[in-house]
Amino acid sequence: MEALRQDDPRRFGRFTALARFHEGASAVQYVARDTVSGEVALITAARPELAAVPAYRRRFQAEARTAERLAGGWVAPPLDTGEEPETPADGPEPLWTAAGYVPALPLAEAIGIAGPLDERALRILGAGIAEILSRVHAAGAVLQGLAPGTVLLASDGPRLTAFGPLGAAASAEARPGGQLSVRLGYLTPEQIEGKEVSAASDLFVLGLLLAYAATGTTPFTEGPAEEAARRIAEDEPELDAVPQALRELITDCLAKDPAARPTAGTVAAELALEGAAGLARGGWLPERLAAAVADQEARVLALEAPEANPETPEKAPAPVPAEAPEPVEGTAAPEPEDARPVDAVPLDAPAPPVETSVAPAPAGSPATAGPEDAPAPQEPAAPVAAGDGDIGEDRGTTRFLNTGPRPPQSDRPTTQLSLPHELVAPPGAAPAPVAQPIPPALPVAPVAPQQPGPTYGGPAPYPAAALPAGPAGSGGAGGGPMVSLPLPPAPAPVPDPAASRRTLLTIAAAAVGGLIVGGGSVAALGSGDTAVATDDKPAPKPRRTLPGQPPEPRWIYTHPASESSPLTTAVWRDKLLVVTSESQASAVDLRTGKRLWQRADGAKGQAALAAGADLVFVASPSEFLWLSPKNGKVVHRVRYTDAFGDLPGLAVGPLAGNSGPVIWFTGSHTVTVKAPKPKKGKKKGKDKEVVQAHFFAYDIVQRKELWRTPVPAGRAPGTPAYRVVVDRSADVLVRQDAAGLTAAEVKAAKGKGSIRSFDQKTGKLLWTKQYAAASPEAATGGDEDGTLYAAVGKDLQAFEADTTKPLWRVEGSDGSVFGTPLVAGPLIHTTERSQLVGAVEREGGRLVWRRSTEVPGTGNAPSLTLSGSEKTLIAADAVQVTAFSAADGERLWKFQDIGSAGPKGATVSASYRTLAAGETVVVQRDRAFYAFPVA
Repeated sequence: MEALRQDDPRRFGRFTALARFHEGASAVQYVARDTVSGEVALITAARPELAAVPAYRRRFQAEARTAERLAGGWVAPPLDTGEEPETPADGPEPLWTAAGYVPALPLAEAIGIAGPLDERALRILGAGIAEILSRVHAAGAVLQGLAPGTVLLASDGPRLTAFGPLGAAASAEARPGGQLSVRLGYLTPEQIEGKEVSAASDLFVLGLLLAYAATGTTPFTEGPAEEAARRIAEDEPELDAVPQALRELITDCLAKDPAARPTAGTVAAELALEGAAGLARGGWLPERLAAAVADQEARVLALEAPEANPETPEKAPAPVPAEAPEPVEGTAAPEPEDARPVDAVPLDAPAPPVETSVAPAPAGSPATAGPEDAPAPQEPAAPVAAGDGDIGEDRGTTRFLNTGPRPPQSDRPTTQLSLPHELVAPPGAAPAPVAQPIPPALPVAPVAPQQPGPTYGGPAPYPAAALPAGPAGSGGAGGGPMVSLPLPPAPAPVPDPAASRRTLLTIAAAAVGGLIVGGGSVAALGSGDTAVATDDKPAPKPRRTLPGQPPEPRWIYTHPASESSPLTTAVWRDKLLVVTSESQASAVDLRTGKRLWQRADGAKGQAALAAGADLVFVASPSEFLWLSPKNGKVVHRVRYTDAFGDLPGLAVGPLAGNSGPVIWFTGSHTVTVKAPKPKKGKKKGKDKEVVQAHFFAYDIVQRKELWRTPVPAGRAPGTPAYRVVVDRSADVLVRQDAAGLTAAEVKAAKGKGSIRSFDQKTGKLLWTKQYAAASPEAATGGDEDGTLYAAVGKDLQAFEADTTKPLWRVEGSDGSVFGTPLVAGPLIHTTERSQLVGAVEREGGRLVWRRSTEVPGTGNAPSLTLSGSEKTLIAADAVQVTAFSAADGERLWKFQDIGSAGPKGATVSASYRTLAAGETVVVQRDRAFYAFPVA
């Protein structure tokens, strides 16, 4: 950290800059204070020379918007994004974002201070980063922002401060003609082979970071520098110094085959089943690191705003450096050979082996028409003209056009994960200029005593007078930590029939001489094809889904943390998502994911239903409500005391089911039964309080009761919980929740469950039957043809509902039981506790297909939901959501969201829920809702 320079901005909106925090490859960070609240913030301001490039501006702003979406947990929430006014005539408006300041050390600096982390700290570090990766991957994106300088260690857990290539860039340079040259620091085996990156690429880099944090070095350091890329692509990692309990997991992350690497959710669960926040409670940093973090915080809080327009004096006292802890006996480990980068390929040199450039399309030409138009003809040797730099990549992982795979090449700036690039400088590089001392001097806080110790593959031990510097040190050009730079999914490029061999390659071109972005669009540097670029800005298109990756969500909605958690969720006529909670009912637009209204009257309401074409029906604890779908206004209100006046104190139980306008529910109330008249000479007995229960049918369109019939009261408080198994033309079949059975009912059942039949018109109880050895807890379903399906032992069995005659049986897995089946046309979709999902023919019980969700272990059987077209089957459990083709069981994609609880809050552990709405399936986990497109 250093004092502000004379040409540094003093104000960023409502924030006053206090000091320079870090200078990275593409941005400068400032410690600032909010003039309104006094809160300390970290400003990330684009370098002026880069902010002048339109492509950079759009990418910077897109990443800032994504930062807002991913905020929470181990991502500092943005406080402000400098809204861009019209560009002034004398130059571009400054580009900046503000995030909450969290005292923390970069991973590389922490290793330099205290050496490798212990096993518990490694688990917390890895689980926290994996939780973030899981959220990024859930949206179908790839992070590509992990680096020792972008991962920070705070007192309560890790933080990630960059969410894309800009944050992890080793260098970024504005070039003539409106071009942007970007070089990354790290590669994965698939990038070296010229293949497209995926979510698994992030797991490889996570494995490298964990190995580095565990040993102070990285697992591919042995050997000549020129063979670094080959070692990453071919050699087995050196992990002997990694704690044995973590060695297998890190080895799996470093698998050469991306398909063999675990998912981020799996890594998070294996490292810290209770979540990183839970494991970190009570502190997790070694004493020396905790002292360094506290010292940093004290220095930041002591900063005062400098005087406006300070003038640089001729001389000023030099800052007094803090004493560094003396090393213990012995020397630091020698620098590995392959950690020393060679000279980078000059940015102005053509990318070998092709010497081509971009042919821009003049303004107003057909090439600028739109995505539907054919691309402009290519001119192989045309120079890149100045343009707005638009590459139309506001929506995903950064992508660049490439013409095909490249042979392995060793480009040192892209292979520095052999050793973090903070530690080395290119040979022959000029020394960084020494910052001239500028008053006022930064405050010097008391230095916490530190024990001497060895240094590891990282920067020099923490100087007490400095805040953490990023790669290449303060003011260096390394890809240091950047506060708010997540990258949203990118649109697919405009099809180009003239370049059929061109493929999308995420950043892999950086391995061969760097990337040049701008000058009209993207320079396609390939192996034999002509580079192509246009000035078109393609309309966003769905990003190609990688195998196993969920499609890009149409929207993501987060229920406000200031409100109580959702109790029920329901889809209203494929237009609204209606959410009820302890405090209110609210509605979210299914097209946009925006909340439309909230109504306190609907507090503690049950799942909403459609009451005709224009009303939302909600049953609250004391009344029925009919709400306007437009604004949530109460249109009709029927209190139970009015509708059921002859049943004073009626308590309505959970809705048992519905069919069209008819709902079925149970209710109970307490009556006083007077003691019988005593015989002569005897004392009168006491009156008794007795619970009476009824089963009701109610029309929510006509707003009237259809019938009620008395039923046995359940376990205290007395209202039995019923569930409609199947609604038939003549009757409705119902079963009672086993948890509500009285002790007498349980004894009489002798371990068997019962099904009751009630007449549709009158509510009269027609019969009660038991089916083989199906228990009271057994999952049960049925169809309108009169067939009942029940879990019997480990099998699923079909019965004639009216006669209890067995029809067929499907064998289940040993030690497992079937969950509630889902009837769909000629098939029954099945689910088991062993995490198997399948399809069976209704007619004869023939197994059509059976697949595993691949969730480890056993739990409750996944709940099943069919898409509106019945082509996609969604299985949801406590760990993930899995999508299958309903016809043949092809596994389409998986979705996991570890949760976004605050580091000091409760870990999100709620199970997933899914709801179908036309061509959308809404996935809910606690407060988070994702709308995925489905067939």
